[in-house]
Amino acid sequence: MSERQENKMGVMPVGKLLVNMSTPMMLSMLTQALYNIVDSIFVAMISEKALTAVSLAFPLQTLMIAFAIGTGVGVNALVSRHLGAREFDKANEIATTGVRLSFVTYVVFALFITLCCRPFFRFQTADTEIVEAGIIYMQIVGVLSIGMFFQSMMEKLLQATGKTSLSMTTQIVGAVINMIMDPILIFGYFGFPKMGIAGAATATIFGQIVAGLLALYFNKTKNTEIQISMKKYPFKLETVQKIYAIGVPSIIMQAIGSVMTFGFNKILIVFSATATALFGVYFKLQSFVLMPVFGLNNGMMPIVAYNYGARKPERIVKTMKLSYGAAYVIMIVGVVVFWVIPDKLLMMFSASEDMIEIGVPALKIISLHFLLAPFSIVSSSFFQALGHGFISMINSIIRQLLVLLPAAFILSRLIGLSAVWWSFPIAELAAVAMAAFFMIRVYNKEIKPLF
Repeated sequence: MSERQENKMGVMPVGKLLVNMSTPMMLSMLTQALYNIVDSIFVAMISEKALTAVSLAFPLQTLMIAFAIGTGVGVNALVSRHLGAREFDKANEIATTGVRLSFVTYVVFALFITLCCRPFFRFQTADTEIVEAGIIYMQIVGVLSIGMFFQSMMEKLLQATGKTSLSMTTQIVGAVINMIMDPILIFGYFGFPKMGIAGAATATIFGQIVAGLLALYFNKTKNTEIQISMKKYPFKLETVQKIYAIGVPSIIMQAIGSVMTFGFNKILIVFSATATALFGVYFKLQSFVLMPVFGLNNGMMPIVAYNYGARKPERIVKTMKLSYGAAYVIMIVGVVVFWVIPDKLLMMFSASEDMIEIGVPALKIISLHFLLAPFSIVSSSFFQALGHGFISMINSIIRQLLVLLPAAFILSRLIGLSAVWWSFPIAELAAVAMAAFFMIRVYNKEIKPLF
């Protein structure tokens, strides 16, 4: 194999590199967050029960996304590491296996949603209107989710080689198409039938498929550092195991989020459907704060993985310091917005007087955890980049299942709905403590010896 010029992740000045890698991802994540908000705004125009149905569907959607992104995280980290070590055939083998896994995962979930959708909604509520709306929405976004799985994998391959601007383009195109098609299909504009909540789901699927095809085109024509070949790189169980050694903890982390949302919905539905709808609204709003941080992480993680493979610890340390600083700036802005205009945020979703009454204090209380979250979020991606996804998984389990849900349940029983929201800052304190403990251990064991 001819000598290759080293990837920019090993030579470009770190500050410039992080901006170069992360800015496109942050913009694309902001677009995704905007789509999430716009989608819910249109659904809220149908009815509050439609909004509640989408909120109850969120755990299943999160579970699908967990497997799509988690598999991609494993592929991303390994491809970046092998490229950093100049092991190009291994990088290609990992990438090819990742594409295969995206199709297998889609088939499994299409069958799962078909069989389990109705029992899932009936377990959460006895309201027939909410149940039927949820089933319609979830069956469309679940059974036809091939675009989402394929898009996620193709974008992770672009990110693994530093082509985050191309990944940004695919995400923005998909989200914009989704936002355009939402009102057209929901309300029946331009000769299209009025589909209601089914229109929202169809718009989502359409945007994902277009984005997935565009990401495939970019990988074929622009991503020359990776060669995907089903013939040259046959399926190997050993390769799958390597991918999921990193990916499974990421999958579990995000799946834990699905379990947490499901449990929180069960706690809130006891008080009212409005409280559950409010929780769904909060998740859409918080995505506008958290998505840029996740975009930052997506740009940061291949830099850390590449330079770890290339044994360049100074670049790793500088990348982490800059990432922590940027994440804290983003989160502080989020807290200010949630405290200054919480009522206006809720009114975007056609909030009733009841939702405004319980929502304004809720948003202020929950947003306090934004002041703590940057450290644990950025540290989690650092652990994954070094192949320690298990650490991130443990931290997520403790935060969401062992602290947040029990705290929410206890507070709901002892004080009531107004106190439930304090479970978020409480859980984040535990997450920061755990992340700091593991960060010190990993740094001393794996980064410090490289100097």
